[in-house]
Amino acid sequence: MEDRLRLIERRDVDELIILDVSRMAPRFEAVSELCANMFCPVTIGGGVKNVADIRRLLASGADKVSINSGALQRPGFVAEAAERFGSQAVVLSIDVCEGVVGGRKRPAEWASEVERFGAGEILLTSVDRDGTMLGYDLDLIREVSSAVSIPVIAAGGCGSYEHMADALKAGAHAVASGAMFLFREQTPKGAARFLAEQGIPTRI
Repeated sequence: MEDRLRLIERRDVDELIILDVSRMAPRFEAVSELCANMFCPVTIGGGVKNVADIRRLLASGADKVSINSGALQRPGFVAEAAERFGSQAVVLSIDVCEGVVGGRKRPAEWASEVERFGAGEILLTSVDRDGTMLGYDLDLIREVSSAVSIPVIAAGGCGSYEHMADALKAGAHAVASGAMFLFREQTPKGAARFLAEQGIPTRI
């Protein structure tokens, strides 16, 4: 996995987002080893439950930390994290399944709430589309991006450069893709060039 991530980085990605959803707690040593060899910004998430976890991840080399279930269980955790480390280090990961977050919250309402608590960015994932490469959930992107003023990163469903352009035009500030870069011939640099041709500012 580490070799694959380093290969992806060498293909000119702007940022890596690594979410270890299989873990109940972060693997700090693994994060330290990984970040030591990365030269692009890295966001780490998975099993983050308290400010001590965030402190150790940042000390291990992460540039930002993604919070998900820990915030759902205790929304005040977001405020604590933002106060201790600054909003720029706190990414709120919102996983939307069948139109709701955590089985009960509306995505736009939850996004607005965590913005008030101090989250600096939102990683918005359509679980229903994740891995399908059929395109992002544009209605979801419009709904959430119009409810907040902080950046929204669209994730889940990307299968082409056109999908990225659609998400950005729908209100996303940035787009994330995993499966497309792993299983198709598209590259991050190719995506940047395509988006620039569409009049969307990118780093080439």
